[in-house]
Amino acid sequence: MTVNLEVSAGVGTIRLDRPPMNALDIATQDRIKELAEEATRRDDVRAVIVYGGEKVFAAGADIKEMQNMDHAAMVLRSRALQDSFTAVARIPKPVVAAVTGYALGGGCELALCADYRIAADNAKLGQPEILLGLIPGAGGTQRLSRLVGPSKAKDLIFTGRMVKAEEALAIGLVDRVVPAAEVYEQAHAWAAKLAQGPALALRAAKESVDAGLETDIDTGLAIERTWFAGLFATEDRERGMRSFVEEGPGKAKFV
Repeated sequence: MTVNLEVSAGVGTIRLDRPPMNALDIATQDRIKELAEEATRRDDVRAVIVYGGEKVFAAGADIKEMQNMDHAAMVLRSRALQDSFTAVARIPKPVVAAVTGYALGGGCELALCADYRIAADNAKLGQPEILLGLIPGAGGTQRLSRLVGPSKAKDLIFTGRMVKAEEALAIGLVDRVVPAAEVYEQAHAWAAKLAQGPALALRAAKESVDAGLETDIDTGLAIERTWFAGLFATEDRERGMRSFVEEGPGKAKFV
């Protein structure tokens, strides 16, 4: 398999495994979608890591495969391409990308689907599609601009240049830069901590932020208060408040 899902102690790792560069061919794209949907369904997966291994996250699409596709073929394929990445973005659980080496083109777009990005100090990210006479097609024009702002996104997309980890951190493309040997460890620590949290509240927080960003503030506030009030029906809310009153903050054990 070109992608695998490994689950341990509430953390699911979606691991790309297509040496040497984790090129995202059609089979890999479809497998990503399949495993993202599996991680969504599984109750034993409480948080998710997307990881390409110690050397490279993903260096983009399989160009040789794409070269043989004409306009009609890509019209038929482009929705499935986007859907495979959107399946990751819509996992209703905390998702962290552990980025090592290159995250280019589709690799960068895959990292953009995570809620949080931890990058190795040797990581390089970018959207080089313009160098092929193309634009990003797996969500890059939309997710990148929402994350770093339109002007920075246009700079990266227009020029096709790669940014090193420190610049990626400075513009908000990644959230933390760590030594390469610690990327997965730190991503796992982030995910493992959240895997112990209140699952429904985390889902509510993620969906409120994501859905709210796509609409006006009044509609966003309506989404927030609906989730906020709904959480008062959960056992986790009862446990959290009781623990706070009886023991102080940060000691609740959620179910």
